[in-house]
Amino acid sequence: MSKFKVPNTYVIIFTVLLICAVSTWFVPGGNPQTWQVFSALYEGFSQQAGIIAFVLVIGGAFWVVNSTKAVDEGILKFISKVQELERFSLIRRLGVGNIVITLIMLLFGLFGAVFGMSEETIAFVAVAIPLAKRLGYDEFTGVCMVYVAAHVGFAGAMLNPFTIGIAQDMSDLPLFSGIEYRIICWVVLMAAAIAFTLWYASRIRKPIDAFEEDVERDEVSEGKGSGLSAWICFGILTVILILFSVYYASDCVITLGQAKFDTPWLLWVLTALFAAVSIPALLKSSRMFILNMLMFCILFMVVGVMGYGWYLQEICALFLALAVASGVAVGYGADDIAKEFIAGAKDIFSAALIIGFAAGIIVILKEGQVIDTMLGAMASALDGTGRAGALGTMYGIQTFINVFIPSASAKAAVTMPIMAPFSDLIGVSRQATVLAFQFGDGFTNMITPCSGVLMAVLSVAKIPYEKWFRWAWKFILAMIVLGFLLLIPTLYLDLPGF
Repeated sequence: MSKFKVPNTYVIIFTVLLICAVSTWFVPGGNPQTWQVFSALYEGFSQQAGIIAFVLVIGGAFWVVNSTKAVDEGILKFISKVQELERFSLIRRLGVGNIVITLIMLLFGLFGAVFGMSEETIAFVAVAIPLAKRLGYDEFTGVCMVYVAAHVGFAGAMLNPFTIGIAQDMSDLPLFSGIEYRIICWVVLMAAAIAFTLWYASRIRKPIDAFEEDVERDEVSEGKGSGLSAWICFGILTVILILFSVYYASDCVITLGQAKFDTPWLLWVLTALFAAVSIPALLKSSRMFILNMLMFCILFMVVGVMGYGWYLQEICALFLALAVASGVAVGYGADDIAKEFIAGAKDIFSAALIIGFAAGIIVILKEGQVIDTMLGAMASALDGTGRAGALGTMYGIQTFINVFIPSASAKAAVTMPIMAPFSDLIGVSRQATVLAFQFGDGFTNMITPCSGVLMAVLSVAKIPYEKWFRWAWKFILAMIVLGFLLLIPTLYLDLPGF
């Protein structure tokens, strides 16, 4: 008997499109759709053109940055520095292994929360597993240190453009609003993930001398200073930031929830910090300078969104500039930068394509005039369950869908245009609905066989999927329950942005 094979994501989406088209013939008040199943795809791409361009630019930009090996070098240096702390007695009592696990998980959890690190974890798992074994642990610990940490951070993200950015845009919410409670959620989720990993690691740890193999690492340059191109790049960027501060610093008003803070000095402070921190980074290596640019790119993005109301267009411009500057700093020519950028855009093109296809489903439902009927039926079905029951049901739906469609952008395109107005009917804030989408999107990524990233990570770690499932399912279930508990305060507390 042949094993069941999960259909391709595009097949799933087109099947849903056909089902929606058929429903327009039977749902009361529907406008029957026929050939529109094909024209709806074009209309979906047209409606989501901005988000599609955003995803492609961000994907290409991060690919250029990753191609310089700057992130690799930064993480390996971080690991090396932490291991040197063993000479302190307090550190020895706490356990160097515990500290390394905690710090690495916090680092990758932050990466997942800020810019949605996912595919990039595959390479770092290859580094983390030998390190874990050198510290006396096993391959599961190594996977937790990098992959699990990044995806728990992804689920509890504060600034992830691929989840929060897209979902809030489709829910007509200010970009990255509600960040205050999301930070709390991230802290709680990461604390739970780290506690679980430390508990497991303590149970299976073996004496370090039981492992004879050294940690195998990709060679990264220790750096003997940066080249001329990196210094020129630094000079140009500093001049640009000074000019930007001259013209726009006085307009900076940071918005946190309902509170507003006039901060005309903030751009000048960031510009000065960039100049001051970049010089020692340049003296070490071009890669360290690129890491510095990445850090300040994120800081300027936060200031731009919260202080100037930046949106997809401005964020695209910022990361495109980061890609060009990173390529120049490491000595790439124009053709090299273009080549790497195209490779990154190509790598994420499937996600961008899915957004357009998924949007076609909403076009069919709208043109077929069945959305209002569907929302009314959902509201009636959940009548009497209370807001908590309704929110939990939406969370469960998102979690279930994620098992078959792990792409966050695809699920946002399919579910948020329906869930957001539905939440209005049942008295649940749209922000809470986005949070339910966010949690539902994140946790089952770590166990669904439909996730290419998970299967690649398990391949690198040499862990059979069946063995991983038996090992991880209780942890995933606990995280799903914890996610629901974190949703409850959004119903009963006056939270900023909710």
